[in-house]
Amino acid sequence: MAEQELPGLLIMDIGGTHGVQENTAALLKKHFFVVTMKEFLENKKEMGKKIQSVFVSEFKPTIDQELLESLPNLKVIGNSGVGVDHLNLKMISNFGIKVTNTPHAVADSTADIGMALMLASARRLVEGNVLNLVRFYLILWHTSPFYVTDDLSESIFGMLLQEKSVLRTLFSEVCTLLKSHLFSRRQ
Repeated sequence: MAEQELPGLLIMDIGGTHGVQENTAALLKKHFFVVTMKEFLENKKEMGKKIQSVFVSEFKPTIDQELLESLPNLKVIGNSGVGVDHLNLKMISNFGIKVTNTPHAVADSTADIGMALMLASARRLVEGNVLNLVRFYLILWHTSPFYVTDDLSESIFGMLLQEKSVLRTLFSEVCTLLKSHLFSRRQ
């Protein structure tokens, strides 16, 4: 299809903070004559006639009455997200324009995260992890002189050098404690 035969599609931008990703733009260009908001604003009358659809990504471009009035051939607004709360559906329908969205796009991942959060809170995983880390670092801090220093680089370097010896010392002390505890019970 030639570029003139493709329906016009208005997007905010390609790349950047509010633009569509480059790979998405490449896909859109296969099926549409893509017009960025900057190109549209530079030549509203000419570009406004070509645009038949708007791709809303990250709530951009903002769909307001002024934009809808400047797009006389607009037929559909495609929203890349799940909800359409950011769109004034009543105003848009007064222009005879359809609105689409992707209602099940993130349903599986949302369910996965929800289940993970429920299990983590029911089993208090985060609290347990924090307590274990605090205990571990307290033990290391008490057994290594390199943890108490004004110089951060010395402290980090000391931790790296002392890690094996500290763990050996802790293991040795735990073994000694267990042996003395076990042998004292047998006697």
